[in-house]
Amino acid sequence: MLHDKVLILDFGSQYTQLIARRVRELNIYCEIHPYNKIPTNLDEFNAVILSGSPQSVRGDDALHPDLSKIRGFKPLLAVCYGAQYLAHFSGGSVSPSNTREYGRANLTYIKENETFFNGVNSGSQVWMSHSDTVKELPTNGVLLASTADVTNAAYKIEGETTFAIQFHPEVYHSIDGKLILKNFLVSISSLNQDWTPDSFVDETVADLKSKLKNDKVVLGLSGGVDSTVAAILLHKAIGKNLYCIFVNNGLLRKDEFSSVLTQYEGMGLNVKGVDASERFLEALAGIEDPELKRKVIGRVFIEVFDDEAQMIQDVKWLAQGTIYPDVIESVSATGGPSATIKSHHNVGGLPDFMKLKVVEPLKSLFKDEVRRVGASMAIDSKLLGRHPFPGPGLAIRILGDITFEKVRILQEVDAVFINGLREWGLYDKVWQAGAILLPVNSVGVMGDERTYEKCVALRAVESTDGMTADWVNLPYEFLQKTSNDIINKVKGVNRVVYDISSKPPATIEWE
Repeated sequence: MLHDKVLILDFGSQYTQLIARRVRELNIYCEIHPYNKIPTNLDEFNAVILSGSPQSVRGDDALHPDLSKIRGFKPLLAVCYGAQYLAHFSGGSVSPSNTREYGRANLTYIKENETFFNGVNSGSQVWMSHSDTVKELPTNGVLLASTADVTNAAYKIEGETTFAIQFHPEVYHSIDGKLILKNFLVSISSLNQDWTPDSFVDETVADLKSKLKNDKVVLGLSGGVDSTVAAILLHKAIGKNLYCIFVNNGLLRKDEFSSVLTQYEGMGLNVKGVDASERFLEALAGIEDPELKRKVIGRVFIEVFDDEAQMIQDVKWLAQGTIYPDVIESVSATGGPSATIKSHHNVGGLPDFMKLKVVEPLKSLFKDEVRRVGASMAIDSKLLGRHPFPGPGLAIRILGDITFEKVRILQEVDAVFINGLREWGLYDKVWQAGAILLPVNSVGVMGDERTYEKCVALRAVESTDGMTADWVNLPYEFLQKTSNDIINKVKGVNRVVYDISSKPPATIEWE
């Protein structure tokens, strides 16, 4: 089935992937491509969106897309930098803002009877994030909306299906952002909303059958949502030719190795458990740098997999549960100019010695999309509702070097915290939670004795896709009991703190 497609041109904004996220919420397929690598098959795309950018259109390093086959030919929505670009290089003007315009704003004027703003009322909150502003509209520009500080907050170009907005509709703080995108894509561009979880499953399974044929595939299961959904998709496509391996890297949660293996019983998957915990922890000994930790874990993970894969005759593919945010935060989006935040152990290809091709059936999906796809395949809701857990495991929640004793302490602390969330009915209200072992000791008193032991930080966030996150306001009574339980039950810890940082500016994990 052919779906309508939206092309999103990435100018380096950290919000670019949120644009894709919002478009997907409308059940419309979209792809992100760098602004300077526009696909040659433009005929396959039904509309185009230009992202924001950290660059300035006034600078010598301004990013220049080739819009000669887009403007006037396809519906075009320009966001932030895109809006400034159209103005600056098409007869208008852009100048520095008197003050940096960042944060919440409200629309004070909306042009009447304008389909683009259908259903949006004056006063609607939008999210601004820019240091330049459009002073004069481009040739044939028509003002559509303003805020108290930004006169040209939205405009269209007469004679084209071209719209431009200074604010970010993709950010949740833009209350009517999704509606505005729907107005543009559905009401104005006439796109069909038929890209659904069911259609994704059908098309992905068909694609996997065509790509893999009768080849054998080895997949690393983690017990989490991503690898499980990837496994079921592959199982639907190739059945017994899928070989699943669950590796204990010594950095899992308490008792997770045995519980995950039990979890997969009855799902029809061929799963083998491999305990390589000593191998991983020995390789990590003395390493403190978080990026190096990730690389070491990735290297050992590949080595273990290579050992196991060689035991499977004629295996040709390594499957991974890589999802979109993994790729986005490891490298710039599809080669675009976005900044790298961190590397991921399952992104970036395989070493030459491992003669396996990689298949990643979920690499275009966000976390919530993966869950919806899993639900459409009738995967147990408890498994789909499980919190995300980082691929490198507790290694990036132990700041500093890693030892068996530190892993033991953090496993115990994490168990108290996570089990407590479940007991208090809070687990499903939290998107992700975990504990962090800090590389400091603090003074405490237990009984009549002075202690000098570890400090741990608890972290709980609410999010939809992991790209942005807010800390969760857990009940004081819960935090008090959890702190007491940790200090009383986990030897080596005498202080507990709670992390109240949001993403951005912080990240969800500490490393």
